[in-house]
Amino acid sequence: MRELVREPLSCGADPLAVAGWLSGQPRPVALSGAWLGGGLVLSSDPVCVASPDADPFALLQSVPVGATGLLPAIGGKTSVDGPIGGGWIGWLGFGLGRVVEPTLGPPPPRPVPLPPFDLAFHDHVVRLDAGGRWWFEALWSEARSGFLEQRLGWWRERLAGGGAPPAAGFESEPLRVVGAGDGGHCAAVAEAIARIHAGELSQANICLRLEGGFRGDPLSLWLRATRAARPAYSAFVGAGDHAVVSLSPELFLRRRGREVVTRPIKGTAPLDTDPRELETSAKDRAENVMIVDLMRNDLGRVCEYGSVGVDALCEVEPAAGVWHLVSTVRGRLRRGVGDAALLRATFPPGSVSGAPKVQALRVIGELESTAREAYCGAIGICSPLAGLELNVAIRTFELAGGRIWLGAGGGVVADSVPAAEVDEALRKARGVADAGGVPIADTGRVARAARLPGPLVRLRRPDPGWGVIGTLRAAGGVPVQLAEHLARLRASCAALGLNPPAQLARLVERAAAEVGEGAVRIRVAADGVEVETRGLPGRGPVALEPVVLPGGLGAHKWADRRLVEALSSPGSTPLLCDLDGVVLEAGYAAVLIVTRGIVVAPPLDGRVLPSISRANALAAARRAGLRVALRPVSIDAARTADAIVLTSSLRGPHPGVLAGGPAAEASQAVCEQIAGARAAADSQ
Repeated sequence: MRELVREPLSCGADPLAVAGWLSGQPRPVALSGAWLGGGLVLSSDPVCVASPDADPFALLQSVPVGATGLLPAIGGKTSVDGPIGGGWIGWLGFGLGRVVEPTLGPPPPRPVPLPPFDLAFHDHVVRLDAGGRWWFEALWSEARSGFLEQRLGWWRERLAGGGAPPAAGFESEPLRVVGAGDGGHCAAVAEAIARIHAGELSQANICLRLEGGFRGDPLSLWLRATRAARPAYSAFVGAGDHAVVSLSPELFLRRRGREVVTRPIKGTAPLDTDPRELETSAKDRAENVMIVDLMRNDLGRVCEYGSVGVDALCEVEPAAGVWHLVSTVRGRLRRGVGDAALLRATFPPGSVSGAPKVQALRVIGELESTAREAYCGAIGICSPLAGLELNVAIRTFELAGGRIWLGAGGGVVADSVPAAEVDEALRKARGVADAGGVPIADTGRVARAARLPGPLVRLRRPDPGWGVIGTLRAAGGVPVQLAEHLARLRASCAALGLNPPAQLARLVERAAAEVGEGAVRIRVAADGVEVETRGLPGRGPVALEPVVLPGGLGAHKWADRRLVEALSSPGSTPLLCDLDGVVLEAGYAAVLIVTRGIVVAPPLDGRVLPSISRANALAAARRAGLRVALRPVSIDAARTADAIVLTSSLRGPHPGVLAGGPAAEASQAVCEQIAGARAAADSQ
């Protein structure tokens, strides 16, 4: 079993400077602000890391004991100013809402996927309490006694020295709104307002995403941003290949014993305005009251009857660059109800979902161009001694794969104004970006909702659980460009955590030899690999039916083709466009728009498949003497183009026919020009 050991530490250094010693440590975590009564909590070197296939909610009710399994959490009373000892520290991703509510559809595209959650059990912490005293606290076990003695000495030496390590530093590119941009966000908000007026829901929290390149130490970003912004619930969670830097002002859940508190934020105004204007704003108060009612309902599912109440309603509080309306809701858990049931009743937070919550989550999945990862989930600690405390993961940077991104949004209600919602989202983003010294690119224009080029798709998005596919042509019993197709497929598998077998090339070669002339389809999923053959489709003109799918299908070729098949009919395929009216791709093919001798292809910005046939067609166009440009092209530009070329590995270049667009004959001529240049290159 574990017992609490608590040792005082002497430290005269600046607290945040002390946090700098976590740099380079295994899985560092830091909590600063109002956590657990106020102060600072630091740790690294956890005793265990949660498996990605574990139930994260159930984990929070357990204490790991060596390698022997899990024992019930330590009991007893908890208090704000009592010891912490350690506990589960990390984050719960917004996507866990699909675990709580299985009827929700798959998410929008995920440009940089993160795990669904990241939790590690830290059996020791270094803590600065609200009274300014430093402590080394541990949930001591015999198996870890030698290690914990070493960590106590390590921290005692560094705090007594009074200094701090040199900052590692970082560099960030300017963050830009991804996908359909601020105009697309405007259109998403307008669509949400229309659905509210139609009675589909009362409020939806619609978010955008800003992203850029990042080099350096994420902990340095957290230290700089926390020092500048001083948010109430600042948190850093590092995991080697990814990190989360949260500057959240919002408390999601605080549980001490059986008492639970949540403080939802809804309602925002610039910090340079009179806060009384926000306090008396009917729109902002309506946003807040709706979410207060939602949180009362969520808590009521697990609290004693009559115990749920509102301590404070629509109080004005400052945050980074803005004023907020904040309310406080309190309840008392029923006997026998633990943290797992509490989270299943309340997750994801209502303030970043909407009302009614489940329908709001459906609307979010349909209208947002990228999926939320840790953003809008929860970050914090569950200590067997001090209880549960989680923030709402807003004002939160996420970092992985050399990228940094920041989500921002707001509650949309019936009288929201789309352009004003864009301004509010960007104002929130600038507040935390400025604190961290991360630039945001200024578009220099006022956001306007684009005219949608077709109906908005309301079918379920592809289910990533079905895996990904690659389709290639077999000619003379040989798979065409096998190496290139497998490289693209393996890149998708790496991004999605799939493991295709080493003998995959041999399986495809065998299938190609059997079919002779035809198509070979490869599917890779968690349950294995399938390789099958079929006949080749025709190459004639195909009608294009414009539809709007926010974010498109993303950069992977999904095995789940139900959405595309439902939108297709004999001789036609959907032309997928984004909320800004930009053409992305056809249901089964890449799209090239030809105007005045220039072949324009949509950029590979994460919304379209980086297909082999697309690369082939662009290379052949250059050989044919055509100029090539990679830039967004609107549906209006497509209609006035000289030609529309579809290209896939099975059909090659063939005409796309768009109502009001170029004639099939003109497109056919360009297709033949590209195909001829390709054939000539292959023969050399």
